Amino acid sequence: MPALRTDRLDLFPVTLPFVEAVMAQDRARAEAICGARLPVAWPGPDLVARAFGLSLDAIRADPACRLWGDTLLVTRDAERRVVGSVIFHGRPADGVAEVGYGVDEAEQRQGYASEATRACVEWALAQDAIRAVTAVTFPWHVASLRVIERCGMTRVDTREHPYLGEMLVFERRRG
Repeated sequence: MPALRTDRLDLFPVTLPFVEAVMAQDRARAEAICGARLPVAWPGPDLVARAFGLSLDAIRADPACRLWGDTLLVTRDAERRVVGSVIFHGRPADGVAEVGYGVDEAEQRQGYASEATRACVEWALAQDAIRAVTAVTFPWHVASLRVIERCGMTRVDTREHPYLGEMLVFERRRG
């Protein structure tokens, strides 16, 4: 994914060296790679478990596929800082990309997730092999529902999570 810009953010592509630094919990190296200050909780074991469900070996085997479209949200203010990320769970083989997003708790409620996710969804839909982008969230997760709405997605289905209950599925198609 090329670096993208929104009104307030640089969307920095997640690279294998960045993932390696995060998984090694090497904050200084991760910050040097992305050129921005990381949130206090990064890199930590909880982030690694949530963000990189695959093993490092699996990511190393095909970083272009596993890290497809993944970006860091970097502010362009005086002190560049990472405020969150948008991920696609890898390059899809079936033409349907699933997007996920998160913003550091201290930076929430400022529109960063909507701004960045909208740009990433538009980028994904501009790729020849992608015909749709989906997002999945809980019915009670109001902030996530607002991000999805602002990305122009519509509800298409529900899923039952084995431990967490009902999940809503949203989609935006090309065109």
